[in-house]
Amino acid sequence: MKTQSIDTHPEVEKIQISLLRKESTAQKFTRVRSLSNTALQCSRRAVARANKNLNEREINLLFIQYLYGKDLADRVEKYLEEHK
Repeated sequence: MKTQSIDTHPEVEKIQISLLRKESTAQKFTRVRSLSNTALQCSRRAVARANKNLNEREINLLFIQYLYGKDLADRVEKYLEEHK
């Protein structure tokens, strides 16, 4: 097997892959969901840190704009205004 990581010893990598293969589908899904959630939290925190002058709502809209584009962010903002 060709190693996948340049900073992990090949024997350790074999053990890691073996353990991942033994996980149930539910365990794998939980791991992926957790990683996705962590990535989203880190991204939102980065947007907030880069825009300290914005309130939470504005940060959320900017986050939507970065991920999905200005058109969707504008539509979400309009929806929020209409449903206050």
